[in-house]
Amino acid sequence: MKKYLFIIIFFVLLSMCINNKVESMKGKILMVIAPENFRDEELFEPMAVFENNGYAVDIASTKKGVCKGMLGAEVKVNLTIDEVDPKNYVAIVIIGGTGSPKYLWHNEKLINLVKEFYEENKTVAAICLSPVVLAEAGILKGKEATVFPAKEALEEFKKYGVKYVDKGVVRVDKIVTAKSPDYARVFGLEVLKTLE
Repeated sequence: MKKYLFIIIFFVLLSMCINNKVESMKGKILMVIAPENFRDEELFEPMAVFENNGYAVDIASTKKGVCKGMLGAEVKVNLTIDEVDPKNYVAIVIIGGTGSPKYLWHNEKLINLVKEFYEENKTVAAICLSPVVLAEAGILKGKEATVFPAKEALEEFKKYGVKYVDKGVVRVDKIVTAKSPDYARVFGLEVLKTLE
């Protein structure tokens, strides 16, 4: 009898936990990575911040399947950029790494997605080399932002009229940019502030 009572209590508590988790979900955040050479900590550290604060996370890339990080992490992606519906998300967060210039810069679908999120007054964020995508979308023109200070990235900022600031994280309204993986967690926390 005690055994059955324990099992019933266990399932009641489990059900309560699941319901609380569902009720505490504040919305979904879309994180975008390159299919190869995304920066591992720039994905995982902000993702942990988002999930620990009640947000669900979807990861999208230019293709489905296993995506590989610069430091060896592997992530299974079930959503392509083409399939994303901005209505399902409160924010878009674009992860950097050396794969960003190859797969994310100049990606028309992603650029249009960024514009759509911005026009709907949703949070738009990018870290490391990926703030260039925001520049290409035209949403950083005349604004302060940061980026990993590689020559090509700084040239793109200049080309699109962005005011480069040599800071770890820069937030202007609902746009957040970060310089490098060193600021991944702070970047995540700053994104959270735009959602409060």
